[in-house]
Amino acid sequence: MNCVEFLATVVSIIIMVLTFPISIFICFKVVSEYERAVIFRMGRLRSGGARGPGVFFVLPCVDDYCKVDLRTVSFDVPPQEVLSKDSVTVTVDAVVYYRISDPLKAVIQVSNYSHSTRLLAATTLRNVLGTRNLSELLTEREAISHTMQVSLDEATDPWGVKVERVEIKDVSLPTALQRAMAAEAEAAREARAKVIAAEGEMKSSRALKEASDIISASPSALQLRYLQTLNNISAEKNSTIIFPLPMELLQPFLCNGHCNHKQKQ
Repeated sequence: MNCVEFLATVVSIIIMVLTFPISIFICFKVVSEYERAVIFRMGRLRSGGARGPGVFFVLPCVDDYCKVDLRTVSFDVPPQEVLSKDSVTVTVDAVVYYRISDPLKAVIQVSNYSHSTRLLAATTLRNVLGTRNLSELLTEREAISHTMQVSLDEATDPWGVKVERVEIKDVSLPTALQRAMAAEAEAAREARAKVIAAEGEMKSSRALKEASDIISASPSALQLRYLQTLNNISAEKNSTIIFPLPMELLQPFLCNGHCNHKQKQ
């Protein structure tokens, strides 16, 4: 403590004594549980660290103090146009959660920790996303958010700021790219539907061929199938008149078909 500071302190104490008890309301300050007070005397940081929570004492005209809120604060990073690694321009916005971990650094090391953290968050967002391609931006948001949180936390640590969480809110693609991706997805769905339909037809054809072979090899099975068909038709309410033919009349045709089938095999 130099002479000027000592004399100023003595004068301040004398004024405080002369104005007692009014000076009590000036000299005693209160900080809440979630706050801390950083006190300066004649421009110098007072020893003892940040004060609070509770009541602390300041000398009038000599001491000055600054309150720091320790609660977690969130802010939205303005939408940033980012050029991805594969040269696609996307618009990304995010939200950042941070708190003050060291009140002394937050007051002494940086002029405005809140404004500085916001600017650094926008820059970090562009730098991190610029190293990823489009597919990673769309599918790996959690990993990108973690990378951004670690990078931002390391940069703000000298300021006494602790970045707790970063969340990527939205990744907006250009309209032309959205249409192209939608057309590609629609084409892929149609291709899958055609493949499934073709597989179903192939399985159905195999089943019909096996059933035909079994019926052709067994005349009694064919006759039973013939009777079932007549029964199903007669059960329906329609005006169709059916004249069932004896199986003996159809036997030459069935034999010819069965023989031709064997010759082809």
